[in-house]
Amino acid sequence: MIVEHIPVGLLACNCIVLGDEKTGKAIVIDPGDDIDKIEALLSKHGLTVTAILATHAHIDHVGGLALLKERTGAPALIHEADVPLYEALAAQAEWLGVPAPPVGEIDKNLVDGGSIDFGRLRVDVRHTPGHTPGSVSLVLPQDKPVVFSGDTLFAGSIGRTDLWGGNFDDIMRSIRGTLMALPDEALVVPGHGPETTIGAERRTNPFITK
Repeated sequence: MIVEHIPVGLLACNCIVLGDEKTGKAIVIDPGDDIDKIEALLSKHGLTVTAILATHAHIDHVGGLALLKERTGAPALIHEADVPLYEALAAQAEWLGVPAPPVGEIDKNLVDGGSIDFGRLRVDVRHTPGHTPGSVSLVLPQDKPVVFSGDTLFAGSIGRTDLWGGNFDDIMRSIRGTLMALPDEALVVPGHGPETTIGAERRTNPFITK
Protein backbone atom coordinates (compact mmCIF):
# COMPACT_ATOMS: atom_id res chain seq x y z
CA MET A 1 0.00 0.00 0.00
CA ILE A 2 1.14 3.53 -0.80
CA VAL A 3 0.46 6.25 1.79
CA GLU A 4 1.68 9.78 1.13
CA HIS A 5 0.62 13.03 2.73
CA ILE A 6 1.86 16.53 2.05
CA PRO A 7 0.88 19.94 3.43
CA VAL A 8 -0.84 22.03 0.77
CA GLY A 9 -2.05 25.59 0.57
CA LEU A 10 -1.84 28.64 2.78
CA LEU A 11 -3.06 26.77 5.89
CA ALA A 12 -0.93 23.64 5.33
CA CYS A 13 -3.77 21.15 5.03
CA ASN A 14 -2.56 17.55 5.04
CA CYS A 15 -3.52 16.17 1.63
CA ILE A 16 -3.38 12.37 1.54
CA VAL A 17 -2.77 10.04 -1.38
CA LEU A 18 -3.61 6.38 -0.77
CA GLY A 19 -2.73 3.87 -3.45
CA ASP A 20 -2.88 0.15 -4.15
CA GLU A 21 0.51 -0.62 -5.67
CA LYS A 22 -0.76 -3.84 -7.30
CA THR A 23 -3.60 -2.24 -9.28
CA GLY A 24 -2.35 1.36 -9.47
CA LYS A 25 -5.71 2.65 -8.18
CA ALA A 26 -5.72 5.53 -5.70
CA ILE A 27 -7.85 7.98 -3.79
CA VAL A 28 -6.97 11.55 -2.84
CA ILE A 29 -8.22 13.01 0.44
CA ASP A 30 -8.50 16.78 1.01
CA PRO A 31 -6.91 18.36 -2.09
CA GLY A 32 -6.95 21.86 -0.66
CA ASP A 33 -4.47 23.41 -3.10
CA ASP A 34 -1.16 22.80 -4.89
CA ILE A 35 -2.65 20.37 -7.39
CA ASP A 36 0.62 20.18 -9.33
CA LYS A 37 2.31 18.71 -6.23
CA ILE A 38 -0.48 16.19 -5.80
CA GLU A 39 -0.24 15.15 -9.46
CA ALA A 40 3.52 14.78 -9.09
CA LEU A 41 2.96 12.31 -6.23
CA LEU A 42 0.47 10.35 -8.31
CA SER A 43 2.89 10.27 -11.26
CA LYS A 44 5.78 9.21 -9.03
CA HIS A 45 3.88 6.06 -8.04
CA GLY A 46 2.09 5.50 -11.35
CA LEU A 47 -1.33 5.91 -9.75
CA THR A 48 -4.73 6.56 -11.29
CA VAL A 49 -7.24 8.41 -9.13
CA THR A 50 -10.59 6.63 -8.76
CA ALA A 51 -12.15 9.03 -6.22
CA ILE A 52 -11.48 12.40 -4.61
CA LEU A 53 -12.72 12.67 -1.03
CA ALA A 54 -13.08 15.62 1.33
CA THR A 55 -13.26 15.20 5.08
CA HIS A 56 -15.20 18.49 5.15
CA ALA A 57 -15.86 21.49 2.95
CA HIS A 58 -13.71 24.26 4.38
CA ILE A 59 -11.75 25.99 1.65
CA ASP A 60 -8.34 24.75 2.82
CA HIS A 61 -9.52 21.16 2.28
CA VAL A 62 -11.55 21.54 -0.93
CA GLY A 63 -10.01 24.53 -2.70
CA GLY A 64 -8.41 22.29 -5.32
CA LEU A 65 -11.22 19.75 -5.57
CA ALA A 66 -12.70 21.02 -8.83
CA LEU A 67 -9.32 21.36 -10.53
CA LEU A 68 -8.14 17.87 -9.51
CA LYS A 69 -11.44 16.45 -10.72
CA GLU A 70 -11.03 18.26 -14.05
CA ARG A 71 -7.49 16.94 -14.52
CA THR A 72 -8.11 13.34 -13.43
CA GLY A 73 -11.75 12.76 -14.34
CA ALA A 74 -12.27 11.16 -10.92
CA PRO A 75 -15.57 11.69 -9.07
CA ALA A 76 -15.69 14.12 -6.14
CA LEU A 77 -17.29 13.04 -2.86
CA ILE A 78 -18.29 14.92 0.30
CA HIS A 79 -20.97 14.43 2.95
CA GLU A 80 -24.32 15.90 1.91
CA ALA A 81 -24.49 18.10 5.03
CA ASP A 82 -21.43 20.02 3.78
CA VAL A 83 -22.66 20.63 0.23
CA PRO A 84 -23.99 24.13 1.10
CA LEU A 85 -20.62 24.96 2.64
CA TYR A 86 -18.82 23.79 -0.49
CA GLU A 87 -21.12 25.88 -2.66
CA ALA A 88 -20.19 28.91 -0.50
CA LEU A 89 -16.47 28.75 -1.36
CA ALA A 90 -16.54 32.32 -2.65
CA ALA A 91 -17.72 33.58 0.75
CA GLN A 92 -15.07 31.51 2.51
CA ALA A 93 -12.41 32.93 0.20
CA GLU A 94 -13.58 36.48 0.85
CA TRP A 95 -13.38 35.89 4.61
CA LEU A 96 -9.78 34.68 4.23
CA GLY A 97 -8.88 37.39 1.72
CA VAL A 98 -7.83 34.94 -1.01
CA PRO A 99 -9.05 34.40 -4.60
CA ALA A 100 -12.11 32.19 -4.85
CA PRO A 101 -11.40 28.73 -6.31
CA PRO A 102 -13.80 27.14 -8.78
CA VAL A 103 -16.73 25.12 -7.48
CA GLY A 104 -17.28 21.84 -9.27
CA GLU A 105 -20.04 19.26 -9.26
CA ILE A 106 -20.19 16.80 -6.38
CA ASP A 107 -20.73 13.36 -7.88
CA LYS A 108 -21.59 11.31 -4.82
CA ASN A 109 -22.18 11.76 -1.11
CA LEU A 110 -20.06 10.18 1.58
CA VAL A 111 -22.43 8.21 3.83
CA ASP A 112 -21.87 7.13 7.41
CA GLY A 113 -21.12 3.41 7.47
CA GLY A 114 -20.28 3.32 3.78
CA SER A 115 -16.93 2.57 2.19
CA ILE A 116 -14.90 3.69 -0.82
CA ASP A 117 -12.90 1.07 -2.70
CA PHE A 118 -9.66 1.66 -4.59
CA GLY A 119 -8.13 -1.43 -6.12
CA ARG A 120 -7.99 -4.14 -3.47
CA LEU A 121 -8.24 -1.60 -0.63
CA ARG A 122 -10.94 0.53 0.94
CA VAL A 123 -11.60 3.28 3.44
CA ASP A 124 -14.65 3.23 5.71
CA VAL A 125 -16.67 6.41 6.24
CA ARG A 126 -17.60 7.65 9.71
CA HIS A 127 -19.73 10.78 10.05
CA THR A 128 -18.04 12.89 12.74
CA PRO A 129 -19.88 16.23 12.78
CA GLY A 130 -18.92 19.17 14.94
CA HIS A 131 -16.18 21.03 13.09
CA THR A 132 -18.72 21.24 10.27
CA PRO A 133 -22.11 19.51 9.93
CA GLY A 134 -20.76 17.13 7.29
CA SER A 135 -17.33 16.37 8.70
CA VAL A 136 -16.26 12.76 8.22
CA SER A 137 -13.35 10.63 9.35
CA LEU A 138 -12.03 7.97 6.99
CA VAL A 139 -10.75 4.72 8.45
CA LEU A 140 -8.31 2.43 6.67
CA PRO A 141 -9.09 -0.95 8.25
CA GLN A 142 -6.09 -3.18 8.89
CA ASP A 143 -4.31 -4.81 11.84
CA LYS A 144 -3.27 -1.31 12.91
CA PRO A 145 -6.09 0.94 11.65
CA VAL A 146 -5.36 4.38 10.27
CA VAL A 147 -7.93 7.15 10.67
CA PHE A 148 -7.82 10.30 8.57
CA SER A 149 -9.64 12.58 10.99
CA GLY A 150 -9.82 15.80 9.02
CA ASP A 151 -10.23 18.70 11.43
CA THR A 152 -12.13 16.70 14.05
CA LEU A 153 -9.17 15.45 16.10
CA PHE A 154 -5.60 16.78 16.22
CA ALA A 155 -2.54 15.82 18.21
CA GLY A 156 -3.32 17.39 21.58
CA SER A 157 -6.36 19.34 20.40
CA ILE A 158 -9.65 19.26 18.48
CA GLY A 159 -11.07 21.18 15.56
CA ARG A 160 -12.48 24.68 15.88
CA THR A 161 -16.21 24.97 16.40
CA ASP A 162 -16.53 28.74 15.96
CA LEU A 163 -16.61 28.61 12.15
CA TRP A 164 -19.44 27.88 9.71
CA GLY A 165 -21.72 25.21 11.18
CA GLY A 166 -19.42 24.31 14.06
CA ASN A 167 -20.83 22.81 17.27
CA PHE A 168 -18.74 21.93 20.32
CA ASP A 169 -21.15 19.35 21.76
CA ASP A 170 -21.34 17.59 18.39
CA ILE A 171 -17.58 17.40 17.95
CA MET A 172 -17.11 15.97 21.44
CA ARG A 173 -19.79 13.34 20.76
CA SER A 174 -18.02 12.47 17.51
CA ILE A 175 -14.66 12.12 19.24
CA ARG A 176 -15.84 10.22 22.30
CA GLY A 177 -18.44 8.08 20.57
CA THR A 178 -16.74 7.33 17.24
CA LEU A 179 -13.00 7.99 17.26
CA MET A 180 -12.34 6.83 20.81
CA ALA A 181 -14.06 3.55 19.90
CA LEU A 182 -11.01 2.76 17.76
CA PRO A 183 -8.14 0.80 19.36
CA ASP A 184 -5.32 2.62 21.11
CA GLU A 185 -2.82 1.59 18.43
CA ALA A 186 -4.85 3.21 15.63
CA LEU A 187 -2.78 5.84 13.87
CA VAL A 188 -4.41 9.27 13.47
CA VAL A 189 -3.50 11.42 10.47
CA PRO A 190 -5.24 14.76 11.10
CA GLY A 191 -6.10 17.51 8.66
CA HIS A 192 -3.24 19.66 9.97
CA GLY A 193 -0.11 19.01 11.97
CA PRO A 194 1.63 15.83 13.09
CA GLU A 195 0.35 12.27 13.34
CA THR A 196 -0.72 10.82 16.66
CA THR A 197 -2.52 7.72 17.96
CA ILE A 198 -5.91 7.15 19.52
CA GLY A 199 -4.20 5.88 22.68
CA ALA A 200 -2.04 8.99 23.02
CA GLU A 201 -5.07 11.26 22.62
CA ARG A 202 -7.13 9.18 25.03
CA ARG A 203 -4.42 9.62 27.68
CA THR A 204 -3.22 13.17 27.10
CA ASN A 205 -5.60 15.26 24.98
CA PRO A 206 -7.02 17.84 27.44
CA PHE A 207 -10.37 17.98 25.65
CA ILE A 208 -10.80 14.24 26.21
CA THR A 209 -9.23 13.73 29.63
CA LYS A 210 -11.08 16.50 31.49
